[in-house]
Amino acid sequence: MQQTEDARRAQRAREIIKDNPEWYHSIELAPGIVTPGRAPLATWEGTLRSLGLPDLRGKSVLDIGAYDGFFSFAAEKLGAARVVALDEHVWVTDMVGYLKEWREAREIGAVIPAPIESRHWRPSELPGRRPFNAAREFLGSKVEPVVGNFMTMDLDALGQFDVVLFLGILYHLENPLASMRRVARLLKPGGFLGLESEAVEVPGAPDAAFLEFFPTNELNNDANNWFAPNARAIEALCVAVGLTKFSLCAGPPGLSAYQSFRARLNRRGYRYRAIAHAYARS
Repeated sequence: MQQTEDARRAQRAREIIKDNPEWYHSIELAPGIVTPGRAPLATWEGTLRSLGLPDLRGKSVLDIGAYDGFFSFAAEKLGAARVVALDEHVWVTDMVGYLKEWREAREIGAVIPAPIESRHWRPSELPGRRPFNAAREFLGSKVEPVVGNFMTMDLDALGQFDVVLFLGILYHLENPLASMRRVARLLKPGGFLGLESEAVEVPGAPDAAFLEFFPTNELNNDANNWFAPNARAIEALCVAVGLTKFSLCAGPPGLSAYQSFRARLNRRGYRYRAIAHAYARS
């Protein structure tokens, strides 16, 4: 009986993947059956470990920019009593159609508009939430999906949380300081912020806080990418909004890696993914 049920679930997991061709996150739906995300499952699990999360048992968690829900479902699995997955940018967009155009544009070096300015923006349909919905139902998850623009929505309606995840979002927002102020408002006293961002580093300027600005599609051929802070700027943003106990959990590569990047990219600095955490004051 158990083998039959396992086989049935495995088949259903394969059908979900077939029905949803675009996944950003790699999510294990059944043993050995993982959604085809942009990075291997081990990479996402490594990011989760690098965040240095506190014990989530009985805690409330907000995942800003949840996308397919890897971190939302992971928080629930780690014992969080309540998890809210917040997104608009992805969930409102027909990501299958949009990413097809994006890949075609990348091949010829063309720029396509951000999703909200494209024909793929469909608020009444929420086509980009289908992978999240399918994974949530299959996993029997109680994660609460909320559709909203983080920068314009009523934060009081969301409430405050013990843990806020702000992963892969900062560099997409036009006003980094304003966005961090809004993040800080969502934290309970003593609450934990986990942050991940595209970052830039220039060896020789360890004490300078700066952000690289992308006016068009310089970063990943994406017109919706605006800034890449360096590690000092990420810390400074946290301090400016009243957070404390900042820690850079995953930072820039070493000098040898910088030198190889410089030779390959012919630029002064190099980009990487920074992972950090900080706490709200008690």
